[in-house]
Amino acid sequence: MKVAVYYSNSDVRIEDAPKPVIGESELLIKVMASGICGSDVMEWYRVKKAPLVLGHEVAGTVEEVGKGVKGFQMGDRVVVTHHVPCDVCHFCSRGVETMCETLRTTKFYPGGFAEYLRVPKINVEKGTLRLPPDISFEEGTFVEPLACVVRGQRKIGVEKGQTVLVLGSGISGLLHIQLAKAGGAGKVITTDINPFRLNAAKTLGADVVVDAKDDVPARVIEENNGKPVDRVIVCTGAPSAIKQAFSAVDRGGTILFFAPTEKGVEIPIHVDELWINEVTLTTSYGAVKKDLERALGLIEKGEINVRDMITHRLSLSETEKGFKIFTDGRDSIKVIINPNS
Repeated sequence: MKVAVYYSNSDVRIEDAPKPVIGESELLIKVMASGICGSDVMEWYRVKKAPLVLGHEVAGTVEEVGKGVKGFQMGDRVVVTHHVPCDVCHFCSRGVETMCETLRTTKFYPGGFAEYLRVPKINVEKGTLRLPPDISFEEGTFVEPLACVVRGQRKIGVEKGQTVLVLGSGISGLLHIQLAKAGGAGKVITTDINPFRLNAAKTLGADVVVDAKDDVPARVIEENNGKPVDRVIVCTGAPSAIKQAFSAVDRGGTILFFAPTEKGVEIPIHVDELWINEVTLTTSYGAVKKDLERALGLIEKGEINVRDMITHRLSLSETEKGFKIFTDGRDSIKVIINPNS
């Protein structure tokens, strides 16, 4: 079979690899669509592990069913996720399943940028969902990233009537905007340096869009009746955005760091200000099955519009082009690879 092997963001090669052979309790998936994720292009993190086949936002059809598999049969349309928890360890029992060591080490083989994918038993049981017939494979690739957004907002408790500031209007930022609005947020303000993405944010539900190069905290207060905001969701690793978050959050508010900085970046924090204002800082990483199920339901009900976020559809042979389009970012939001098109 053909696979797209990652060496760097500008070097992704189409190579031959053996078609996976599944074992007992496993599935073989014919990959129909796989999304390029922001984490796929974190070169500082990926290059040290290269060469490898990336792609974890996967939708496809069941090609083969291993002995003992229950609930799936050949031809089923499915969404598959790569990281799943054990559900029994110290972290899982406390409800922080994304800290589970099993979740950190589980994966499917070889990756979504391939014609076929072997899904291990634990991923079949805890990370594979049937795709409803009215959801396309391309829309199905949003289940995993939306699930991560669902978990993030579940952690910070976005409530009806609150004002939410989303810093960064890439894929995750646009999903956060829509989910906050779907959850009843009174006003959603968003930022970016890219006019194309600001326009997308406005189209997808943001009440106010602000150029990230402006005085964002001042603009936020101006647009929010003279007050800072209740929740800030940081969807970029830019230090400038993180500093804006500290200056834009209200007393008793919460900042969610949804994206990492580059390795080794240090941000000064005025603990006295956080203390006296009781500002909560938290992070969110990954998602688990209940988040995947909710994300799939939100897409199926039309509460989250993912179809209009797709800007580029490419074949497997064009994967390197897809990475370049994504990293350039000028007129792209979601880039989908169709390995079997």
